[in-house]
Amino acid sequence: MPKLEALLASSLLNLVSQQIGAAIGGQIRLQQDFDKDLKKMKMALESVEAVLQDAERRSIQDATVRLWLKRLKDAMYDISDMLDEFEGAGSKSSGRKLVAMISCIKIGPRFSMANKMKTMREELDNITKEHHHFRFTADVSSISQSVPDERETDSYLQDEALIIGRTEEKMIIMDRLFESTTRDITILPIYGIGGIGKTTLAKLLFNDTLFKDYTSAWVYVSQVFNLSKICNSVISQLSKQESHIVEKQIMRTRLRDLLAAAGKKVMIVLDDLWEEKESQLDELKGMLKFGDGGKVIVLVTTRDEAIANKICTVKPYKLLLLTEEMCWDIIKQKSAFEARDDKERLELIGRDIATKCSGVALAAQALGYMLKPLTFGEWESVRNSDIWNAPGLGDECSPHRNVLACLLLSYKSMLPHLKLCFAYCAIFPKGHKIVKDDLIYQWVAHDFIAPSTIFSTRQLCESYVKQLLGLSFLQHAKSTSTSVVHGSVTPVFTMHDLVHDLARSVMADELLDASKLENIGVGNFRYVVLTDCSKSLNLSGISPTKIRALRFLGRGSMVLHSAEFSLAKYMRVLDLSECSIEKLPDCIGEFRQLRYLNAPRIQNQMIPSCITKLSKLNYLSLRGSSVTSLPEAIGEVKCLMYLDLSYCQKIYVLPYSCSELKQLVHLDLSNCPGVEIIPELIAGLKELVHLDLSECNYFQGTGKALGGLTKLQYLNLYKRFSRLGNLVGLHEVISNLIRTPLFRSIGELGFYLLWPIL
Repeated sequence: MPKLEALLASSLLNLVSQQIGAAIGGQIRLQQDFDKDLKKMKMALESVEAVLQDAERRSIQDATVRLWLKRLKDAMYDISDMLDEFEGAGSKSSGRKLVAMISCIKIGPRFSMANKMKTMREELDNITKEHHHFRFTADVSSISQSVPDERETDSYLQDEALIIGRTEEKMIIMDRLFESTTRDITILPIYGIGGIGKTTLAKLLFNDTLFKDYTSAWVYVSQVFNLSKICNSVISQLSKQESHIVEKQIMRTRLRDLLAAAGKKVMIVLDDLWEEKESQLDELKGMLKFGDGGKVIVLVTTRDEAIANKICTVKPYKLLLLTEEMCWDIIKQKSAFEARDDKERLELIGRDIATKCSGVALAAQALGYMLKPLTFGEWESVRNSDIWNAPGLGDECSPHRNVLACLLLSYKSMLPHLKLCFAYCAIFPKGHKIVKDDLIYQWVAHDFIAPSTIFSTRQLCESYVKQLLGLSFLQHAKSTSTSVVHGSVTPVFTMHDLVHDLARSVMADELLDASKLENIGVGNFRYVVLTDCSKSLNLSGISPTKIRALRFLGRGSMVLHSAEFSLAKYMRVLDLSECSIEKLPDCIGEFRQLRYLNAPRIQNQMIPSCITKLSKLNYLSLRGSSVTSLPEAIGEVKCLMYLDLSYCQKIYVLPYSCSELKQLVHLDLSNCPGVEIIPELIAGLKELVHLDLSECNYFQGTGKALGGLTKLQYLNLYKRFSRLGNLVGLHEVISNLIRTPLFRSIGELGFYLLWPIL
């Protein structure tokens, strides 16, 4: 990939400029009056803002420009952290402004808060003055920063009628599969370069009505080959029950029994196989073969012809590049070309752009969606862009070169806040299933969402998701039920490998992935991914004071030590969702900037009471933990919007202060059988959109109290083994809610009422 780590500079500058403007305007209350300093900072930023488009363009080829932009980026992060640190909690009461003063912050023994501001302003002045040496030109970007049409609702639909150019290949593969009826197992690999459409073709086959009588399983394999994970996934899907078998012999026996009992007809897709060792591939084949005259069809997608030849039982199918005409058809479809008044003038330009897609569907989709809102002149600018010749994109004859250029053009067309949201997706590993709500709340935690006086933050997040889906930068996950992943109705996304590579390139100098050992100890990383949960946290190779997001991957139990965390005072996101931890560190209350805390499966019964000091926390998940209660003062966390206590089976009471969580929109108490539900306590949470009380045994009070929750779109009161007759007035409440304008169309608005007949 080319050197793209400087391409976030303008987006960060835009973000920090807004933060400074809010501080000057009084929306952010600082401990001291820094208006004069802030105004000088804003002027310094404005002096370079106009030339950043040219600077970012030149940074792809010019190392000195990249270095300057990196210094500018670091300064933006430091200014943002400084303002957050200086911020005091302001509120109004009885006509008086009360500002909660924070303690004086030291950089070192002799530096006060004012000195830190002065030092930062001087550093910014030095950086911004240097831009004159480069002789950048103002506003050279020929592609407008237009936002793709947010109203396009069908951009991500997996509709076969919208898939171009693969009908013939589908029929050829179908013929090959049914010609091999004498085999007990048929393994047919589909191979070709990344982004060409292998997975799409596999989906077409997987969902074809000719296979409707087959028991089926879809497994994403990824670059990390894990035989146990693959087999357990197949077992889970065939048996409709979660499987975590460890012993290989038991796994083999269970698979054999399931395959033999599946009506003798099974289809399995192994998507994105990278493993080259023949011994591993033979063992996989042996696991899936059960004999006895049954029929198992296995479709494999891979980029490597050698792998295809090693695992196949019938001749592999090489997926050819799309023709230029097919790429042009995709661009026309995604750009709504036929509806344009200037389509005759645009056609020649559009066909030239289609040739640059190199026959790769992903490139055509991304370009087509990007082109939709652009003018005639901007289409010309895309065709003539110097990105097509940028160094670092690969061999000139490689299709990947133009694919990456297409994706890069689409990325550069995004608005600043959307660039930040997309780049942040690099924190998830390749192939990871990204839960929509988790992603959105992490965006919010980092202040990546543009301020608006018209749309809510949630509405803007939804529009960002739609745009990334339209560009094919996010894709709907094929094989995972959202209810299994998160106990909710939120969608799940994945990223294509090439798109993920682009995100990682943009975040190269800010993201530390511990699995990439060459990164450790280099640079001031803001986003950190650690993969070994069994070891004590060790941040010695990086600067913990710079960390904004810390994410753990990999199953295992771990202990979090306060001493290791105490310096990470600017951390906004702490994601422990892949681990089982003994307890939250006692210093958790010191992370005053923490907005997102995902800590399921905590083994300790107590949550540190200091968590109530996290005044900015808006997301808290303790799903599946052993906690017996929340701190009594939890209501002081006024910004909390998302609270997940599902499967906390030892929790028995909610503090009365929960009624003070006036911004709460999502409350999940499902499968907490011992907790006492007091409807009157929940009644004051007027912003609730999602309320899940399924499998809760104890209700105290009357169901009429829920009648005031007029914003509800999801209500789950399901109970398997008992009735809710003691929740007096429930029938009347639900009837009233359904008659309100919000519930005028249950299907349209996604209202779910899951409860037994009383």
